[in-house]
Amino acid sequence: MNITGTIDRPLTHDPKKQAPMKPSTSEPAGSVTPDSASGATEARQNRTREMQLMQEALARAHMHERLHEAQRQRQANRLAVAQRMQRRAERASLRARRALAMAVMQ
Repeated sequence: MNITGTIDRPLTHDPKKQAPMKPSTSEPAGSVTPDSASGATEARQNRTREMQLMQEALARAHMHERLHEAQRQRQANRLAVAQRMQRRAERASLRARRALAMAVMQ
């Protein structure tokens, strides 16, 4: 029993192993010229290239956004550390002031 594939489920996905297409009866013979066929192939390749470039641009924009987010996070961390150190310095200054006042009073 010879099982052939359908359009939705071809027997093989390799175009070289598939049966050649039969000419359509609705189109006149020779309606597709080699120039237009190569133009279609070129347009398809351009479209594929454009889609690939779009994906690359999207990935580049995504990485750019992630780098900016990381930079903002680092800046926020530096600010938090600086504020913590400033409070620590203020408390140390207050302790020194109190210690000096206690030394003067005795």
